[in-house]
Amino acid sequence: MYLFLAILLSVILGYLLFVMGPIVGGILAFGIIAGSLFRGIYLLNDVRKRIATISPDAAKVQEQVQEPAHEIVPEHLQSPLAYKKYLEAKQ
Repeated sequence: MYLFLAILLSVILGYLLFVMGPIVGGILAFGIIAGSLFRGIYLLNDVRKRIATISPDAAKVQEQVQEPAHEIVPEHLQSPLAYKKYLEAKQ
């Protein structure tokens, strides 16, 4: 329904701009398009700022990646023998 209303309003606006003449209609059309583009850029910038506040910090992610493996892997799975025993027990 909103799409149909937007199309209908656009047709009416286009007709009015066409009736006003090439100079006035062109200036108004340029203003509408430029204003829409600037508003879109503003909204994209706002979305980027909001996402940046909730996304994890890159430095924290790099710290977690560079942690030694013995802190990530549990103690009972650090040796190859323990891992073999784990696989045998699993079967």
